[in-house]
Amino acid sequence: MSKTILVVDDDPHIREVVTFALEKAGMGFVEASNGQEGLAEFNRQKPDMIILDINMPEMDGLDVCKEVRKTSDVPILFLSSRDDEIDRILGLELGADDYLTKPFSPRELVARVKAILKRSYPSSEKQADTSEVSTAGLLVIEPEKHRVYWDKKEVFLTATEFSILHGMIQHPERVFDRDQIMSMAYDMNINVSDRTIDSHIRHMRQKFLDVSCDNIIQTVHGVGYKLTP
Repeated sequence: MSKTILVVDDDPHIREVVTFALEKAGMGFVEASNGQEGLAEFNRQKPDMIILDINMPEMDGLDVCKEVRKTSDVPILFLSSRDDEIDRILGLELGADDYLTKPFSPRELVARVKAILKRSYPSSEKQADTSEVSTAGLLVIEPEKHRVYWDKKEVFLTATEFSILHGMIQHPERVFDRDQIMSMAYDMNINVSDRTIDSHIRHMRQKFLDVSCDNIIQTVHGVGYKLTP
């Protein structure tokens, strides 16, 4: 997997751990020691993915994510030194694809990175298998182009959000519990909290609300979620 990952963290030890794990997995990397440097490297290198620390001086990871999202949907994995649900949910609300809390296992980090890259840059074989356009009401999904439209207006989803929506549209009348949605979003036996799944759904709803769709995903209390295009 010849992808370049931008690693932004003010802790040199963390950068060393991350870059060593990426290099061992056959991935290229670019380093940045703070948020401003990270933005500069992002604009210069155009990486395939960003691993982004939240708590940094001068410009934190959340502000970096906001700036990146103004021009790019490049996948972002947040790192946080605080075991704080607020940081996690806020990061996902800003358009991140995933998060890890420090300390983390390098093996877990690589697994998450590979899962995100697989969703964001599917192989030609996978594209051939999933290239058919899916529609439900005013909702249109073009898997090969990674595009989503509501009433002909494009909705910009992260790779994780796209995977969830694409899975749900295959069975538009089905109610999915959080474990099933987790399997759509994280296809490498990775466990995340229910709060994270809820955050993805909430973020997707807001994006559709921005194009005048106010009920794309319905909550079925005590069970999970249902696509309601």
